[in-house]
Amino acid sequence: PSAIESRHQELEDRQRQNLIIMTPALLILLGSAVMLQADLLPDKKSALLPPVNFTIKVAALAQVLLRWEPNPDQEQRNVMLGYHVKINAPQEDDFETRNTESKHVSVLHQGFSASVQTIPWSDHALLASSWVSAELKAPPGSPGTSIVNLTCTTNTMASDWTPLRPYQVSLHCTWCVGKDAPEDTQYFLYYRYGSQTEECQEYTQDTLKRNHACWFPRAFIHSKGRDWLAVHVNGSSKHAAIKPFDQLFALHAIDQVNPPVNVTAKIEGTRLSIQWEKPVSAFQAHCFDYEVKIYNTRKGYFQDTPGEMVVGNDEPKPWTEWFLVVLMATICILFILSLTCRRCHLWTKLFPPVPAPKSNIKDFAVTSNYEKTGSGETEIEVLSFVEEPELEVLEDFVF
Repeated sequence: PSAIESRHQELEDRQRQNLIIMTPALLILLGSAVMLQADLLPDKKSALLPPVNFTIKVAALAQVLLRWEPNPDQEQRNVMLGYHVKINAPQEDDFETRNTESKHVSVLHQGFSASVQTIPWSDHALLASSWVSAELKAPPGSPGTSIVNLTCTTNTMASDWTPLRPYQVSLHCTWCVGKDAPEDTQYFLYYRYGSQTEECQEYTQDTLKRNHACWFPRAFIHSKGRDWLAVHVNGSSKHAAIKPFDQLFALHAIDQVNPPVNVTAKIEGTRLSIQWEKPVSAFQAHCFDYEVKIYNTRKGYFQDTPGEMVVGNDEPKPWTEWFLVVLMATICILFILSLTCRRCHLWTKLFPPVPAPKSNIKDFAVTSNYEKTGSGETEIEVLSFVEEPELEVLEDFVF
């Protein structure tokens, strides 16, 4: 029995020694396996996948609808995802959104292309996906057949059509015929504002009876100028395919401004007060500048007020209030000093009068003071004319 026990003890010692020898090798093999598995797993920062089914479709005149879907193979994580949209042509632009579709206003006669990628909306440790792109081909047409020099203007008149639309806006557009357009070419104009699209019904024609101007006496332009005005002109000919043309206009840039209304002038002593109200327009009062011009009938020339005056919110600004306070305090101090000097005859003692010849100068000084009413719709300008002795009366000078 003692020999058998000794044999068992010897075997246990050998196993223990073999285990001690093999442990580092096992650890090395286990570490290698873990590293290999880590290399085979996708990097967390590259896990975002690009969107799928990205399409671009024409939604309206000069407007496209971009639409895509989330990648179905994207691993669901506790992270909010968004999308980075990049407009490539005809004009570069980009924006971010959490939606899977977006409308974009753009001219389309040159084609349109865009790209989109998946981005982390909140967890910036994740990297964005690769880009996917889509393209809208330019419409067919022969070069040099589309119109050129398209210009449009709007004009606003007061209207009692509905309380929600107190203004009536007219639209007038003109253009020139394409240099390579056949003589039988005929053009047709459409405009879109907001969701409203309208085709021209009143054209002006040239000597070859080709349309080159359009008139909308009552257009569907009713807001205060926040949307783009999209104008589209296409054409037809028996000899060539006429290429269409798009253009976008900002309403404030093409509006023919009306003159101010209810202009009044009043004289009070040497003060001339001129008052007016905002012109008829759908734009707000703060959008307008004014210039006052006074005609001297006796001398036959115009007198312009220095600079322009802006209509808007006339609430006093903090610095204006402090300026008025300081100005009033200064005037009070000077008035008190003047009374003190007069009582004590200090001016006579310090500065005795010097005899001088009597002046024959008959000039006058004119100062312009600006006052605004509290309303944003009305402006008042007060012009003060200070006369020297033996001068003509105010009425002869101004009117």
